[in-house]
Amino acid sequence: QVQLVESGGGLAQTGGSLRLSCAAPDGISSAISLGWYRQAPGNQREKVASITATGVALYADSVKGRFTISRDKGQNTARLQMDSLTPEDTGVYYCYAGGDWTGLVDYWGQGIQVTVSS
Repeated sequence: QVQLVESGGGLAQTGGSLRLSCAAPDGISSAISLGWYRQAPGNQREKVASITATGVALYADSVKGRFTISRDKGQNTARLQMDSLTPEDTGVYYCYAGGDWTGLVDYWGQGIQVTVSS
């Protein structure tokens, strides 16, 4: 089973920053979109950010202006820079590879914990 590899995350204080990275294994098309979902305890998984192979980035309203997704051109590696963090950003963040913002997810990462303290 193909799984994306995530790194980063951890603990930050309110107003702080964290960075997530995601790498897809060889064999996955570089034309695929990459992004992140997150899931807070007791909540459904929600999409946070995505970036297409051509670099078009989209964000959930809750993170616009605070999170920045980037991608290495022509490669299946992406990063999510998270600034001005709030406790509401706490959750498990899952990297994914798949369709565009409204498309299906083909592959998932293992999930990584992000905790923001007040």
